[in-house]
Amino acid sequence: MARSSKSSQRNWHLKKLGEYIRPHWQKSALGIGSLLLVNLVGVRIPLLIRDGIDELQVTFSFDRIAYYSVVVLVLASLMWGLRMVSRIWLFGVGRQVEFDLKQRIFQHLLSMEPSYFATNTIGELISRSTSDVDNIRRLLGFAILSLANTLFAYALTVPVMLSLSVRLTGVALLVYPIMLILVGLFSDRLRNQQLRVQESTSRLSELIQEDLSGISLIKIYAQEENERRAFGELNDNLLEANLTLARTRNTLFPLLGGLASISLLLILAAGAGEIADGFITVGDFVAMLLYVERLVFPTALLGFTITAYQRGEVSIDRVEAILRSEPKIVDAPTVHALPSATVRGQLTATNLNFAYPDSQVPALNDVSFTIQPGETVAIVGPIGAGKSTLANALPRLLDIVPGQIFLDGQDITDIPLADLRKAIAYVPQESFLFSTTINNNIRYGEPLAELPEVKYAAKLAQMAPEIENFPKQYETVVGERGITLSGGQRQRSALARALMVEAPVVVLDDALSSVDNQTATDILNNLKTGTQNQTVLFISHQMGVAALSDRIMVMDQGHIAQIGTHDELVRQPGLYQELWEQHQLEEVLL
Repeated sequence: MARSSKSSQRNWHLKKLGEYIRPHWQKSALGIGSLLLVNLVGVRIPLLIRDGIDELQVTFSFDRIAYYSVVVLVLASLMWGLRMVSRIWLFGVGRQVEFDLKQRIFQHLLSMEPSYFATNTIGELISRSTSDVDNIRRLLGFAILSLANTLFAYALTVPVMLSLSVRLTGVALLVYPIMLILVGLFSDRLRNQQLRVQESTSRLSELIQEDLSGISLIKIYAQEENERRAFGELNDNLLEANLTLARTRNTLFPLLGGLASISLLLILAAGAGEIADGFITVGDFVAMLLYVERLVFPTALLGFTITAYQRGEVSIDRVEAILRSEPKIVDAPTVHALPSATVRGQLTATNLNFAYPDSQVPALNDVSFTIQPGETVAIVGPIGAGKSTLANALPRLLDIVPGQIFLDGQDITDIPLADLRKAIAYVPQESFLFSTTINNNIRYGEPLAELPEVKYAAKLAQMAPEIENFPKQYETVVGERGITLSGGQRQRSALARALMVEAPVVVLDDALSSVDNQTATDILNNLKTGTQNQTVLFISHQMGVAALSDRIMVMDQGHIAQIGTHDELVRQPGLYQELWEQHQLEEVLL
């Protein structure tokens, strides 16, 4: 049963390799065809040398020596040229497949929902998208070239050797079954050890990526020594995995090379008797030596080929694991286009329920509301009340069941994702900025926007005065993840980016938490006066800012506990009154 499973797995790997190569089969065929010609010429050269030796033993002539020398030189040059062409074509196919796979992986990752990246670390995905794809490229370049060359060498050389001497051919090939047995014995061990190396490399990449992203936090808490120790442990695991693999390789490869060389000794020992008995000529014997030498190199190279193949098999599994993962949030077959220009901005939730995987408690529990076009609504509540989950549900960043959320009366699961997300400008809690200029960050959603439009969006987000004070103003590079900006500046830049697209609906998930109350109030006033046609839904823990909204929804334990204006809610006993009193107390203490 285990053997059958391994066989089916190997067949699956070969099938995948075929799929990778299929778009480039013409270049692959040309490369392999060139290798066939190389081996045909390679088989002819020893026969030519044999003929020359046998002829010169009878009649010695410098003219004949020159003739054979020139012919051998021409054939050897032809072999060199054909071999170069085959390498260019086959290695080029490997590079092209590498390009194709990286394109497919990146495009596939862009289609995955955010929760996928919560369960699959960035370092692991980067490792699979780079080093594993590189291993597949080597497999389709070096390994296929080597395997094809070995196959042609044996298929063309052995029949000619048999025609010269069956006995010497048998003696020369005596050790080759032993070599094949060794390859079979070491094959599974090499694959498992290679898998361990690649997994250790991925874990090390994850730590490096995570530590470099959180370098400020490491220094704040003085955890350099702990991180150094953690890196040392992972690096030690990788070293041990590499040494184990190297020990296996350094045991197998010399054995293969040594056994291949033994065939030369055997034929030397047996050849003298064959010549003395008149079974073969001296020319035949020299040709046999050349043929055996032709088989030694591809056979000795078999060990490296096996390593490349085993590494490639492991990498195929790891890459295909990404490509086989299906995005959970996709357009339904019956979606109806919703042009942004026609969206009024009415949001409705009807008995909305949502629970995260492996969670027994629903994050949203029977949530129902209607937000009118152009209305500004605040969502307040304690931490863990479900506010961010609701914000993520509106643009379908979560896998929401149909029939629960509606935009202008149309189920959001029936709206193409591109149309839905163009209609809803969403600013999450984490204000991510790209490592480019402020100008490019703000116009990310509208790449062709002119500078005056960018400046207007920055003005609405209360970011314009600070940008004007930067040395290069809107051409200032913000660094990786916006590291050169303060938390408040990153939030306002992200807000300006959202306002730049002029979406009918704006959702702010605590996107003003890092700015002071006065600035947050000014931003909200800009939103209410400068974007009169937009529906604004913002989550905030700043009660003074929330009080300025048209209505307030109070969330607690996944459901809406209260809803109304500030004046209405502040007079009602309940959670909002408690939050407002706490806010007033904090104002007094400050």
